[in-house]
Amino acid sequence: MRHGPADRLIVALDVDTLAEAERLLDILSPDVEIFKIGSRLFTASGPAAAEAVKARGKRLFLDLKFHDIPNTVAGGVAASVELGVDMLTLHTTGGEAMLRSAQIAVEERARQLGRQPPLLLGVTVLTSLDGPALERVWGLKGRSLEEEVISLALMAKKAGVDGVVASPREIRSVKDHCGDGFAVVTPGIRPTGGGSDDQVRTMTPGEAVAEGADFIVVGRPIVRASDPLEAARAILGEMGEAIGG
Repeated sequence: MRHGPADRLIVALDVDTLAEAERLLDILSPDVEIFKIGSRLFTASGPAAAEAVKARGKRLFLDLKFHDIPNTVAGGVAASVELGVDMLTLHTTGGEAMLRSAQIAVEERARQLGRQPPLLLGVTVLTSLDGPALERVWGLKGRSLEEEVISLALMAKKAGVDGVVASPREIRSVKDHCGDGFAVVTPGIRPTGGGSDDQVRTMTPGEAVAEGADFIVVGRPIVRASDPLEAARAILGEMGEAIGG
């Protein structure tokens, strides 16, 4: 699953308008192959944002984190396949039945359309949460944050999901428990010398790929940079040094 840096860097188009997203797509397309659309841009621009990514021949990571009853989520992910997404997310805390329904729906709709099914990824614990915050939110007792991530990842694998979204701090543990072929996508990536913003479980790009991340997600350090392409190239270079490619 792992390839060169350009196949593993996902740039998050966390902006307010389609025009701004298209500007970034045009700037970054020479070097960036995968772009993420989350709830912010999708709510503002809808499927047009997805179409803008695909029109440029780029891979699309739709990060809407579906979380609802199994039938509702199955319908949502099936509709996502029609947009041509390459990767999409749903919350593992929706439970095994929801995850399994989503996987079946994705494969069935992709088969109907004659397409490869997208990579289905279960979100474990948001990178903005630490142990104490998780205990307050979920009432978690007697189990560490890492143990909770592993438990959710194992459930996702059992349900047939292709991988998980987890912080860089849990990459190695997820791989150890779920196998090297189980994908790990890691947000919470901050370049060396950069601030963490609202992320609390972070690593640098080089550290994350060295730990075994299949994909890393970078948003603000690139899209808010004075020169987004140069910022992306610096991160790609750091990734290349870490993996020797």
